[in-house]
Amino acid sequence: MARKKQFDYFGELEHLAKNAHQAAEILEMIAIDYSLEKLENEAEKIHVLEREGDKIVQKIMSELYISFITPIDREDIVEITQRLDDVLDTINSIAYLLSSLVVKELNDNAMVFITYGVEATAGVLTATKEFAKFKNSKTLHAMIDEVSDIEGKADKLYSDALKNLFTLEKNPIEVIRWKNVYDQLEEFLNACESVVDVIGGLVIKNS
Repeated sequence: MARKKQFDYFGELEHLAKNAHQAAEILEMIAIDYSLEKLENEAEKIHVLEREGDKIVQKIMSELYISFITPIDREDIVEITQRLDDVLDTINSIAYLLSSLVVKELNDNAMVFITYGVEATAGVLTATKEFAKFKNSKTLHAMIDEVSDIEGKADKLYSDALKNLFTLEKNPIEVIRWKNVYDQLEEFLNACESVVDVIGGLVIKNS
């Protein structure tokens, strides 16, 4: 009887990370020459990637139920899976939020946030790839540090953006609108850092 092919946990995690990076790139594409019409036309691509991500998560969880042997502890696979899914979810939420809040144009702060997000998801993707061979990787630790540095810059941007918003904006509706947008963009970068934090912890645990 043919042996069942071993499930590729690391490959599926990489697939999740790749979807997150693709979603971030689509968000950046929407943000360039942004309009609500462009958002409505292109955001479905992000929603598709998010739904595909949910299926990958389900596949990983289903396999964990029946696997006798896993490359790392089950709870660690669950943790990194959930963290990667969080990144996709936050990008998807940003697309929905821009639509539901009827954001007609993006300001410079939002554009910088989104650029940071593309850079951070690229780092998350590389870190996820390298995690599969973490004992021999020469770039994993540097990539973890890089994503953390990007998140640190995003924290500063978030603080400055809120200060300017509450100082300069006189329209209370605009204050509410942009506070929500900034909060979600900051959550996006936090989610990226959470992934590499988990990976860093698992490298220490499994070394």
